[in-house]
Amino acid sequence: MRIISGIRRGHKLYEFDGDDIRPTTDRVKESVFNLIQSFVPDAVCLDMFAGSGALSLEAISRGAKRAVCIDKDKRSVDIIRKNVMSLQFTESCEILNMSCFDYIEETKEKFDVIFLDPPYNKDFIESALTGIVRNNILSENGIVVLESDGTDFHDVVKGLDMYRQRKYGRTYITVYKKKDNSSKEE
Repeated sequence: MRIISGIRRGHKLYEFDGDDIRPTTDRVKESVFNLIQSFVPDAVCLDMFAGSGALSLEAISRGAKRAVCIDKDKRSVDIIRKNVMSLQFTESCEILNMSCFDYIEETKEKFDVIFLDPPYNKDFIESALTGIVRNNILSENGIVVLESDGTDFHDVVKGLDMYRQRKYGRTYITVYKKKDNSSKEE
């Protein structure tokens, strides 16, 4: 795993040992950023189920202003911390060891890009997406980038419009935008 582009291009990232973690492959990560590149400059990002922090750190390397990385697994938080230190992104990255569901209930912050890459087939996706909408944490022109398995949720969500969707092998990348309510009749 490495940073693909931007100011830290080519930098290797610390990653997990063992088979119980499913990191986003460099190929899929590059495809994700090709889909969302216009949203990244100066963005404030939220990385839910952050794992190694690879998605938000890639975003910072490509010009995002700041990122909040959340994972409730202490091993993940330790890896994110090592990656942030190694990349010298300590000023632009906040790392939280907690449930992302608790965080989205508590935060008052708005995010331009929200990365959502939970463990596959654990029924986290729909509740995370509805929590994002219910708590209004997505900025007006913000996006949610969902990585899911072909057998997992990657469908329509009330309050979000499906902006783009691509399939890479078993992996779906679904990009949602906040639903435009300006044409809604009163």
